[in-house]
Amino acid sequence: MMIFNGGIGRFTPQAQAALRIVAALVFMQHGLEKLFHFPAAGHFPGPFVLFSMPGVAGILETFGGLSLVLGLFTRPVAFLLCGEMAVAYWTVHFRVGLALHNGFFPAVNNGDAAVLFCFIFLFIWVAGPGAWSLDGLRVRPKTVALSA
Repeated sequence: MMIFNGGIGRFTPQAQAALRIVAALVFMQHGLEKLFHFPAAGHFPGPFVLFSMPGVAGILETFGGLSLVLGLFTRPVAFLLCGEMAVAYWTVHFRVGLALHNGFFPAVNNGDAAVLFCFIFLFIWVAGPGAWSLDGLRVRPKTVALSA
């Protein structure tokens, strides 16, 4: 069966793009919530001051997510967002967990999304944007002209 014997591998660029786009759309919601209380307002008491730690996180999550949806500057943005999620896990979620005396476990300290986003962005940084990206239009492979 082709699907189990490697024939499906020809769809790798499209699968990478689907992961990038869906993860970025979900990720953007966290930034929009911090900045504008959209799509939900229940997690935070009010919009954050822009140049506070959560405000900067909201800016990165909103505009970094948009950049990844478009596939524009994919690798540097994915690297930056991977770092943001590592910092978020260790400075927010892990510390909350320590107060509950079980700091490391993401399912307990609500850091599971931060861990998953961190590793998804790490993958995107290493693997690239996949198909359907503005980076693919922006960076064309150089062709070698044959001389006669």
